[in-house]
Amino acid sequence: MLSNKQKKSNSRHEKKSFLSVFVFLFLFSHQVYCKDDPRARDLGISPGIYPTGTWNAITDVKGVKVGQVTLINSKKSQQTGVTAILPHGGNIYQDKVPAGYYQANGFGKLMGTTQIIELGEIETPILLTNTLNVSDAAIGTIEWTLAYKGNEEVRSVNAVVGETNDGRLNDIRKRFVTPKHAKKAIETAKSGKVEEGNVGAGTGTVAFGFKGGIGSSSRKVTIQGKEYTIGVLVQANYGGDLHIMGTPVGRLLKKSEQEQATSPDGSVMIVIATDAPLSDRNLTRLAKRSILGIGRTGGIMSNGSGDYVLAFSTAESVRRTAENRSNLTDISHIPNDLMTPLFGAVIEATEESVYNALFAAVTVDNKNGQYKALPVNKTLEIIEGYRAVSR
Repeated sequence: MLSNKQKKSNSRHEKKSFLSVFVFLFLFSHQVYCKDDPRARDLGISPGIYPTGTWNAITDVKGVKVGQVTLINSKKSQQTGVTAILPHGGNIYQDKVPAGYYQANGFGKLMGTTQIIELGEIETPILLTNTLNVSDAAIGTIEWTLAYKGNEEVRSVNAVVGETNDGRLNDIRKRFVTPKHAKKAIETAKSGKVEEGNVGAGTGTVAFGFKGGIGSSSRKVTIQGKEYTIGVLVQANYGGDLHIMGTPVGRLLKKSEQEQATSPDGSVMIVIATDAPLSDRNLTRLAKRSILGIGRTGGIMSNGSGDYVLAFSTAESVRRTAENRSNLTDISHIPNDLMTPLFGAVIEATEESVYNALFAAVTVDNKNGQYKALPVNKTLEIIEGYRAVSR
């Protein structure tokens, strides 16, 4: 027989066990947000129908590497950086990649576009930074390219550098990014997981009134039995009417929490990589479709925005090597009629890249101002409630 004291002890133990199980089930069913696991897909936000690659990032395209240098000093209102995307790990100048370019709204500075438009190729890493450090990033890119073994006779380099303006959080006039930072981003670029949120060129960016940043995603498609990967990386710094999975999150957050309304102005840089053998013309068509992904998030391409897209193919069969640049070659590209799955995939990956940037970002508060991170738990509640009403 148990004593009254033992019975009370067992009762308390049972209550604690029940409470522990209840808390676990609540956390699991509601997928409570944790900064150690910030990606949208982990929280049930997975736009589209196509599967992702291993990392769900631009680095799922074989050979693509990403490097980032982050510069933060709150006392100096320093919130900026640089992000480098390398199409492959070799000599990019000698083994150029076919590329396409699209400008949605042109209030921005994207260096190197005229040669991309004219020749349909990229010959350097692609760098992203802030508006007033484009020239510094270009110098770093040029110095890195000239120093690369095999480029001893090179006398012309078309550096490709994009930007968005991080002046709302960064003391942009001090121009913190140097050519050394640009070279470091290139030299430390790696495959695998891509850092997101307040890193690299996304350190000081703002999107929809919340802290923005770097985001990435990927998709896999099969065309006539062959699997191809599309990866996207965004520098999210734009405004509009925030929608997530079709839910008007921005409006509902503002109504419930009096969140700061965003200016519609801002910019977005989108970089697309694929291993599909595409011509520069079809890469341009691919670049155009990615803007539909920005539209799904509620971006409006305002008068004061710079919305740019670069797309390149890593397929060796279409690479512009020294040999095939000077000889007649028989190069096979995916034809127009087979492009549709790639169009759908790039839209999905662009949309999810923006969500990843917002979900990974953290609040920044300095003398230039404060921009809060998207309240993810509240956002998930709003989306679930909106879905419930729509059912």
